[in-house]
Amino acid sequence: MHEQPSPHFETLAIHAGQEPDPLTGAVVPPIHQVSTFKQDGVGGLRGGYEYSRSANPTRTALEENLAALEGGSRGLAFASGLAAEDCLLRTVLAPGDHLVIPNDAYGGTFRLISKVVERWGVEWSVVDTSDVEAVRAAMRPRTRAVWVETPSNPLLGITDIAAVAEITREAGARLVVDNTFASPYLQQPLALGADVVVHSTTKYLGGHSDVVGGALVTSDAGLGEELAFHQNAMGAVAGPFDSWLVLRGIKTLAVRMDRHNANAARVVEMLRSHPSVHAVLYPGSESHPGHEVAAKQMSGFGGMVSFRVTGGEEAAVAVCERARVFTLGESLGGVESLIEHPGRMTHASAAGSALEVPADLVRLSVGIEAIDDLLEDLTRALG
Repeated sequence: MHEQPSPHFETLAIHAGQEPDPLTGAVVPPIHQVSTFKQDGVGGLRGGYEYSRSANPTRTALEENLAALEGGSRGLAFASGLAAEDCLLRTVLAPGDHLVIPNDAYGGTFRLISKVVERWGVEWSVVDTSDVEAVRAAMRPRTRAVWVETPSNPLLGITDIAAVAEITREAGARLVVDNTFASPYLQQPLALGADVVVHSTTKYLGGHSDVVGGALVTSDAGLGEELAFHQNAMGAVAGPFDSWLVLRGIKTLAVRMDRHNANAARVVEMLRSHPSVHAVLYPGSESHPGHEVAAKQMSGFGGMVSFRVTGGEEAAVAVCERARVFTLGESLGGVESLIEHPGRMTHASAAGSALEVPADLVRLSVGIEAIDDLLEDLTRALG
């Protein structure tokens, strides 16, 4: 008797957690837009459902799907990426503990840690996580977690997940990897030794700029239970309709990421030869300092590109404002291309800190439009 082979990623994206409805045969999970569930006698729950903050069938489908895509045993869906981060930090840290964060973290993550978590008595330090020895040197007796973004936002830095995982294991700390930029299609942090994966499902997983959400995935059953307890206790869960929208987006994640990758590579090629650009940040470029590591741990380099504009901050802002096909806006990972000035927009909260980004930096979320239209628009915007 032959064992059935494990489904490939694209098949899991469409089917994991989403068996046809047993009553009607509907192939798409229904939106269980309900707050409470009838009990068959006191404590007689149907399928474990009693109240939608604790669990909801539509959210369960998403959580099972996310766990399958990341190769984890437990997935949890939240109202936003920052809600997921907040739950994780309050689960694994206590007053007096120490946290290591990257020197180019997402501005919202930095704000949460520096303005909220710090007031709770947690110490934190900043390190270039692409430097493995710097991470090792930053560890303290009370270090409970190391936070990594790879690729990072917005400087596209690359961290060697497996190498840092060895350090955290030796220290008895957790390794957290924000996998938002790569998506599980391009990178599998748990397989490389990470303890927890974080996502803003708003971005590539949702993929259509029509939902806000977040997720945590772990392969540690005990940690999964702790996170689920805190998720329920804190309450920032993904609603049924938001969960359904993310599930809908995930079905096409693989084909979208292939197009994002291809378009981004062409955009990088154009930017590198443009006289108004003095630096292009993209891990797919062989000149990128993290290229070798990225090629080892990623199956593609993603759709995010950053570049620095000759002429400084005002020139960079002008490029953003002249773009037309690239929409001036925050967020990323949707089918439409976006352009932004991180220093004044997504990373304004990091101004004056060790995480401040260059003033001449422009960040692109390269969408899936016709590449010729994107190249023409950027060429015109650059002047």
